[in-house]
Amino acid sequence: MLHEPTVAIRASNLSKEYRVFRKREGLMASIKSLFRREHKLVEAVRNVNFEVQKGEMVAFLGPNGAGKTTTLKLLSGLIYPTAGEATVLGYTPWKRENAYRRRFSLVMGQKNQLWWDLPAQESFRLHKEIYRIEAAEFDRRLDELTELLAVKKLISQPVRELSLGERMRMELIAALLHRPDVLFLDEPTIGLDVVSQRKVQEFLKKYQKEQGITVILTSHYMKDVQALCQRAIIINQGEIKHDGPLAEIVDRFSHHKIIELQFSGEMPNDLGNYGDVFDVLPPRAKLSVAKAEVPRILSSLLSRYAIDDIAVQDRPLEEVIAEFFTSHEQPA
Repeated sequence: MLHEPTVAIRASNLSKEYRVFRKREGLMASIKSLFRREHKLVEAVRNVNFEVQKGEMVAFLGPNGAGKTTTLKLLSGLIYPTAGEATVLGYTPWKRENAYRRRFSLVMGQKNQLWWDLPAQESFRLHKEIYRIEAAEFDRRLDELTELLAVKKLISQPVRELSLGERMRMELIAALLHRPDVLFLDEPTIGLDVVSQRKVQEFLKKYQKEQGITVILTSHYMKDVQALCQRAIIINQGEIKHDGPLAEIVDRFSHHKIIELQFSGEMPNDLGNYGDVFDVLPPRAKLSVAKAEVPRILSSLLSRYAIDDIAVQDRPLEEVIAEFFTSHEQPA
């Protein structure tokens, strides 16, 4: 019997390179490429190391092209690595053993697994046969999931007639019918409206807590991340840049604080001397100031002006991460 580790997912020096055709501009270059093609190596993932414990939900963050989706494809066994090792629930993903394929699911927000012209319930029945789910258990799980995701009345409609949010909820049902132990979510709320995003978030939070499923989530929506995850792994240019509590990201990568002020009288016109002024709605204003300067600036403001209210806040997580990605960009 296969030993069940407490670490659900482990990546060790995991790397993936792609050989990409490089085409020069111009007619002559196109003709030359017929006889001699130029290629370059692109490192999508480079020496990635991390572990995810059983029952943990981890955010996997990075800009487009950082290596997030490639990593999930490696862990799902869809592609082979160039170097390194990985195990998920004790299995090597790219060996594609049936026993492993029954224990994980991959949901990609930009790809559909449901039949477009058929009702979702027909795709669900196909999953029942693929994963050999007993009829009574299948009915119970389907009833539970459709109830939780509020789509019970929609499963008989062709998938093409559903809204984007409704389709994504159907995708989640298809992914969870066989009760996987590991769930890879790649941008599950991309393009969804605020209401649909919230429904997906609430469902994932409730389901993960009740089932103890291990989840890796990639998302550009920081509200998804903040609502669901306590730990974040940041990948950029194929390498891990941060692995730790989500709350540490702002402390580690943000060098500024936000000071929000409400003046009791007329708002002064020299606030620019204290920091970057923004979001001005007299008598309120906000300043972005260096962390180290906060005590001095507060002391100076309070001694010079009549202020009714004052608050010091961290910068929003999405701003901090966007700034971090931009500062680490390198020319191609």
